[in-house]
Amino acid sequence: MGYIKEPKGVNLVVDPRPLTTKDRSMISDAIAHYKATGKKKRFIPKKRVISTSKVKHS
Repeated sequence: MGYIKEPKGVNLVVDPRPLTTKDRSMISDAIAHYKATGKKKRFIPKKRVISTSKVKHS
């Protein structure tokens, strides 16, 4: 890991983003699965549905 030098007058603050309850449970499940089987658990994200706006023809 490298050293990050801050420019004068700039304060660099790195904070972790807060985890939701769902995120915490997914991480816990993945760790438990790895400890039990020794294999990584694959998370397949759900497909996002992009809604198209319907144009009303007169």
